Amino acid sequence: MIFVLQVLAAFFNRTSLTATGHYRGYETDIDWQKSQGNIAPYYIYGAACSEVELDCLTGGHKNLRTDLVVDFGESLNPGIDIGQIEGGFMQGVGLYTMEELFYSPQGDMYTLGPDKYKIPAVCDVPTEFNVSLLAGSKNPYTIYSSKGPGETAVFMGCSVYFALKNALDAAREQRGLPKIFSLSSPLTPEKIRMACEDHITKMIPADKPGTFTPWSIDVTK
Repeated sequence: MIFVLQVLAAFFNRTSLTATGHYRGYETDIDWQKSQGNIAPYYIYGAACSEVELDCLTGGHKNLRTDLVVDFGESLNPGIDIGQIEGGFMQGVGLYTMEELFYSPQGDMYTLGPDKYKIPAVCDVPTEFNVSLLAGSKNPYTIYSSKGPGETAVFMGCSVYFALKNALDAAREQRGLPKIFSLSSPLTPEKIRMACEDHITKMIPADKPGTFTPWSIDVTK
């Protein structure tokens, strides 16, 4: 009731109770002619290390452990920010190891949503998942010296891709296979299985361009 009386008093006294603010932002000093300077007000740095277990027979893998360290500035709420980093990392795991896009010969996309391709699930979260925020990090260009964690966390998902590649390198070395081989992203179980060359994969004909004719079935009619 006291608050209502105060508002009424301010109204009849013609006193504004509103407040506005404006953030001018950081002005970049980039020299486009010389390609020098800073194009962004600040940069986010992070380090990621992942350990995986690979099944050469099926192409499946298990994310055993991941350690992340992120330069996040002065975190306003570490619990929320770490949750954002964990979620972004798992999005990156899907981007680099699962979510492959397929198109028809006419250019129509088959994989239009999560019901058409695999996305990360609970079983894909690393068994041991450690996330740390870099201590003593300052950012003078934003409010409360904070930084945005999303994009960095997504990119760090590639640590799982490179861990899988290292595992494939070791498996191929044991089998006497060439060290140089093609390994595109997303690194799906199918691609992993084909990279683990053996007598089974040799029975599958190569899908080199020009050796086959793309085809599709229109199920919409």
